[in-house]
Amino acid sequence: MKKSTTLALLSALALTAFSCSSDSENSGSTGGGSDTGKTKYIITATTGAAGIADYLLTADDVSTGTITTTGNGLEQDGTYRYYITAQNNFFSLLYGQGNPGAVTTYNLNSEGKLVKKSDFQAETVHVFAAVNKDILTIKVPRSGASIASMYKIDAEKSLITGEAQQDTKVLAKNGERAFFTWATQVGDKVYMPYMSIKGDGVDNFGTVNPDSTWVAVYNYPELKLEKVIKDNRTSYLGAYFTNGLFQDENGDAYGFSGAIATSNAVLTSTKPSAVVKIKKGTTEFDKTYFFNVQEKSGGYKISSSSYISKGKFLLLMYGNVGKNNGAVKMAIADVYNQTFTWVTNGPAVLTSVTSRYNISSEDGSSAIVGINTPDGNWIYYINGTTAVATKGMKVEGGQITAIQKLKY
Repeated sequence: MKKSTTLALLSALALTAFSCSSDSENSGSTGGGSDTGKTKYIITATTGAAGIADYLLTADDVSTGTITTTGNGLEQDGTYRYYITAQNNFFSLLYGQGNPGAVTTYNLNSEGKLVKKSDFQAETVHVFAAVNKDILTIKVPRSGASIASMYKIDAEKSLITGEAQQDTKVLAKNGERAFFTWATQVGDKVYMPYMSIKGDGVDNFGTVNPDSTWVAVYNYPELKLEKVIKDNRTSYLGAYFTNGLFQDENGDAYGFSGAIATSNAVLTSTKPSAVVKIKKGTTEFDKTYFFNVQEKSGGYKISSSSYISKGKFLLLMYGNVGKNNGAVKMAIADVYNQTFTWVTNGPAVLTSVTSRYNISSEDGSSAIVGINTPDGNWIYYINGTTAVATKGMKVEGGQITAIQKLKY
C-alpha cells in the first residue's frame, strides 16, 4: 500500500491516512528496556516491487546524510500497510482487502534497535487513531450492510479490549449513510467527522448532500453517541482515509474541508474549502470563526492537512484551481491568524508527499515530511512560521511512505 499522497491515488480513493504524531501519543512504556530519553526515527520506504511491503528503516538523525533500503531495514509481510504510533509502540496494520489483516507491533530495545513485539489478527479498518492509551479502529461499510464496527486496542498490550457498533444509516438520517473520515480525541470524548454517501454500489461515495459538515461525538470508553455537530458553511471534514480534525494545545479543535463532494464522479460542492472551529468544552461549531482557505490561496482546495504546533498546519493543496486534482502543492496555514503561505525552497516537482504520516520536530517548529520527486527522495523540514523547506536526509532504494519516531 502506498501511504504517500498523490493526486492520482486520491482520485482513486487510495487507502492512505494519518496525521502528525504528538508527543503524548509517543509517550508511555517502551516495553524495550530502560528509557534513555533518546529518539529514533522510523522511515518506511517502498521499492514498488509487486507483493513487497514497505521496508522499515531507522536513523538517529534525519536532518542530514543518506539511508538506503539496499541490505538494510526490516521488510514487512504483505503488500498494503498503514501506520500509527501510540504508547511508544509502532503499529503496522495490514490492509486485508476486506479480510482480517495482521497488526504487527514494533518497539525499540535498550540499544535502540527496532524489534517486533507482537503480531495479531484484526479486522481491516478505515479509521485508526490514538485515544487515551488505546488505538481506536473503525471498519466502515460503503455499501451493503450499514453497521460500522468500532474496536478498542490496548496500545501497550496489543490486545483488542472492546467493541461497539453504529448503524451509519441511522446516524446520517438523510436517506444516505455516514462514512467516518477519521476519529480525533478531543478532551475526554472522541469526535468522528463523517461524509454523507449514497452507498448504493454504483456511486458509493457520491452524495446529494455536498454542502454540509458533520461531526459525531462519542463518549469514551463506552463509545456511545452523544450528539452530531452540524454546519453548512463548507463541506465534510477530511476525506476518505484522511484526518480532517485536530485538537491544538489549547483544547480547541479545528476542522479542514476540501469541499470536494461529488455525485457520479462530478464535483458538486458549492461551498469553499475552509477551516472551521469547535471551542474547547463545547459541542458546537464556532459561528464567529471561518477560515476561507480557498479564498486565501487564490482558489485552491485542501487535499490533506497535518498539525505542526501552535496553530500551524502543513497543507497539501490540489494543484488545479477549484478542482480536486492536479499536482500537489505545499502550504502553511496559521489557523489562529487565518494566514496562508505557500511553501518555498522545496522541490520544483513533487511526485508525492507523506502528509498523513508525518511528525513534528522536537522543538515543534517544523513538520518533518518525506518528499518523493523524479530526481530522488528526501526528508524535508517545513518551518511552520517561515514556510521555508530545508532538505534533510536522502532516502535511496525506495519512495518514502511514512516518518514516525520512538523513544528508547
